[in-house]
Amino acid sequence: MENILVIGSSGQIGSELVMELRKIYGDEHVYATDIKQPTREIRASGPFQILDVLDFNNLLHFLVRFKITQIYNLAAVLSGNAEKIPLQAWDINMKALMNTLEAARESDAKKIFWPSSIAVFGPTTPRHNTPQLTVMEPNTVYGISKLAGERWGEYYNKRYGVDFRSVRYPGLISYKTEPGGGTTDYAVEIFFEAIKKGRYECFLKEDTALPMMFMDDAIKNTIKLMQADPKRLSLRSAYNMAGISFAPKQVAAEIKKHIPEFTISYKPDFRQPIADSWPASIDDSIARADWGLETTYDIEKLTSTMLEKIREKQGK
Repeated sequence: MENILVIGSSGQIGSELVMELRKIYGDEHVYATDIKQPTREIRASGPFQILDVLDFNNLLHFLVRFKITQIYNLAAVLSGNAEKIPLQAWDINMKALMNTLEAARESDAKKIFWPSSIAVFGPTTPRHNTPQLTVMEPNTVYGISKLAGERWGEYYNKRYGVDFRSVRYPGLISYKTEPGGGTTDYAVEIFFEAIKKGRYECFLKEDTALPMMFMDDAIKNTIKLMQADPKRLSLRSAYNMAGISFAPKQVAAEIKKHIPEFTISYKPDFRQPIADSWPASIDDSIARADWGLETTYDIEKLTSTMLEKIREKQGK
């Protein structure tokens, strides 16, 4: 029987991942933890506990006490926020990972999922159809920490046998939780603002194309990777994972099909250089071959779903 710990369960990914894992493994076998309170849905459906992943002794005690076999560590300071507090963000992001790897090594929780990001790439990386193995020279705090994390994960796999698995998430789009301070957050904010105000001021230029993925696809494929036979995994750093690539003007055009009066303006801020250093599109063929990565949402389906669900959520 699997007992699963989700660290960072109150965030954008964690809040949805916990509920899907509970459907598969049973409510009582998926332990949600965070340093902040969870959604009502998470608290009502299964165990939740305040847990700071930066406290190694408490983390190790938790793994032993509840006989944890799998860890999903989602704790992180995201790209936009990390640039405001670089040293603190580095400390949090790296210590959270290293504590998890060490705790896994000293317990029975040998299988770890830790999210990497397209932020591991940099301005010298080929921007279109970015390959799995390529130049990686990130120039952001978030990207540097994610690249370092990939290398540590692979090291712990080869040196200590920790079953480390990871994907390089593109921008993730969800109607269930608010954005968490990332450079791709416009692709969530734009839908909420379209319904609320009928207009949106974007912090990226209109033609800044970036890889994106609807949260349902991200959750489905995260679990699929964790359930894959380890013999099929040719990589123990992080797999490229692409969904769809679009620019702000493209998603704005899709929204106008549903809300003709919608308008968008552009005021690029400090996140524009970050976006310029990231890929415009990703080659994820190795993930598709190794463990069956598969996505179902295109920009049309994503847009109609986001607008429909946000209206339902807001009672409009």
